[in-house]
Amino acid sequence: MAYEYDRFEKEEGGSSFLMGLLAGTILGAGLGMLFAPKSGSELRSQIGDQAGKLRDAANDTYNQASEKAKQMVDRGREAYDRARSSVTSMASTGTSGGGNTGSSSTHGGGYGT
Repeated sequence: MAYEYDRFEKEEGGSSFLMGLLAGTILGAGLGMLFAPKSGSELRSQIGDQAGKLRDAANDTYNQASEKAKQMVDRGREAYDRARSSVTSMASTGTSGGGNTGSSSTHGGGYGT
């Protein structure tokens, strides 16, 4: 369980990197278009093309995030189902989960003797 938490923390750092990369790309493209010597129609065309590319990149990022969220939900459900089935099986067999069924005095582990 701790392994999955650590893995989630590492994956989270990757998504913040992608967001920074995307923000830097948008800022760089915007500044490049503003300072480039082009006519108005060329600039509008380029802005439209860049907007289309950014929309596609945002859709891809959204789809990847949705897929990761779905995978995490599925793993959570599987863990819940495993825990529920083990509790149900322990309840049906009558085990308490303590694991120690013998007395310490018969095994020589008592205090007095």
